[in-house]
Amino acid sequence: MNALPAGPTEMTLALTVVKTLVLVVGGFITYFAFKAYRRTRQRALGYLAAGFGLVTLGLVLAGMLYELLGVLLITGILLESLLVLAGFLVIAYSLYVQ
Repeated sequence: MNALPAGPTEMTLALTVVKTLVLVVGGFITYFAFKAYRRTRQRALGYLAAGFGLVTLGLVLAGMLYELLGVLLITGILLESLLVLAGFLVIAYSLYVQ
């Protein structure tokens, strides 16, 4: 057992770091997918970029809404989940489209 348990401040910092990394990595994936779409003009890659963008936005949005705009946490989580679901549906569609 750890002699110094993580408190709310440490957990908040850890969550902020992880969400920032999700935003950066998701942004890179979205950027490279969009760059591939612009190079090839393949519709599926455009959908893939849009899907990754929605997932990235969804994964970062709940905490931002809660912290910056005072939206109820459950409302932010619901919006986050809806955006992630929409992103995954668009990604699945991009893999289906020829």
